[in-house]
Amino acid sequence: MNYRIVLQQGEYRHIEMITPLENGFMDYRLQKRDEDNSKWKDRYLYDNKLQMLTALEDFEYAKWLCGDPCYPRDNFKNPYPLK
Repeated sequence: MNYRIVLQQGEYRHIEMITPLENGFMDYRLQKRDEDNSKWKDRYLYDNKLQMLTALEDFEYAKWLCGDPCYPRDNFKNPYPLK
């Protein structure tokens, strides 16, 4: 195993690769479990640790990075509809 699991949330997990990139920076990834065979696949390669930390705090952002439905709208009805 050449990675460390930072956080797993249901079908999503955030990992840190043990070996740094060629430029010396750490490699952070967002993975999603494949529904067909339950294997983990890379869905997004983070630009930096700050972006991963943002996705850790905001689960909807992690879903958005994977292209999954996210940020549901409120069911608030406008009391002043346009005529």
